[in-house]
Amino acid sequence: MKNTSFFAILLIVTLSFSKANAQINLGEKALGALQNGMASFTFSNEDAAKLSKEAVRKMDSTNVVAGPKDGYTIRLNRIFGKHANESGLTLNYKVYLTKDVNAFATADGSVRVFSGLMDIMDDNQLLAVIGHEIGHVANQDSKDAMKAAYRKAALIGAVSSQSDKIAKLTDSQLGQIGNAILDSKFSRKQESEADAFSYEFLKRNKYDVNAEQAAFEILAKMSEGGSDFLTQMMSSHPDPTVRAETAKSRAEADGLYKPYIQKSINNKATATKTPVKKAPKKKK
Repeated sequence: MKNTSFFAILLIVTLSFSKANAQINLGEKALGALQNGMASFTFSNEDAAKLSKEAVRKMDSTNVVAGPKDGYTIRLNRIFGKHANESGLTLNYKVYLTKDVNAFATADGSVRVFSGLMDIMDDNQLLAVIGHEIGHVANQDSKDAMKAAYRKAALIGAVSSQSDKIAKLTDSQLGQIGNAILDSKFSRKQESEADAFSYEFLKRNKYDVNAEQAAFEILAKMSEGGSDFLTQMMSSHPDPTVRAETAKSRAEADGLYKPYIQKSINNKATATKTPVKKAPKKKK
């Protein structure tokens, strides 16, 4: 799977075109008509959720999803089991088994976490990261991003722009939207607002708010390696060092700041032994 930033998360503002797609030529007049029609296209929360669900279903089929007895799934369910409903959203969680460091949430409430992220973040840090992703959904960033992705997929496929209903997309177009989810970019304002949502999520649920600063510090340290996916992330996200300082300032203002020490990380499935009942002693 293509490497992407773990704070990309959901969601789809720009759709990367392949070389093959770049060669498509609809003609200026035809393209203009489509764009003008799509500009006035109404796109509801229900539309965003429907398309997101279809795109995630496609992504689930093309990635290795951890099974119910896998250690990654067990850990994720333990951490987020009580957060199936959050901020009016109905959420479902799965793990993609890949070394990539990423996570995303979509408008239908699907949350996907990469095992590579779970290998480097403890429980509280995962809560901070995924809280950020849920923030994009709660703030409707994902709806706007999905609308933009649909416009692009519809234009590429020459879907009629005159209908006020979303068209059924082809398998290929759903794949394009899935790629857009992984390559999504949000404005710095949206990222900052999602950071604030994450902090309040931790605080509201009585988790350690200092884990947010610690998560950004891990990202900042990783960026020192100069990997391609972090270079890409840095171009569209606020500096992780600055975000870490902002998270620290929030905690200080609330009187909750204390240096964070990362907890142990265990993604292995631990079998629970059924206690063996001893036979009652025979009476003499």
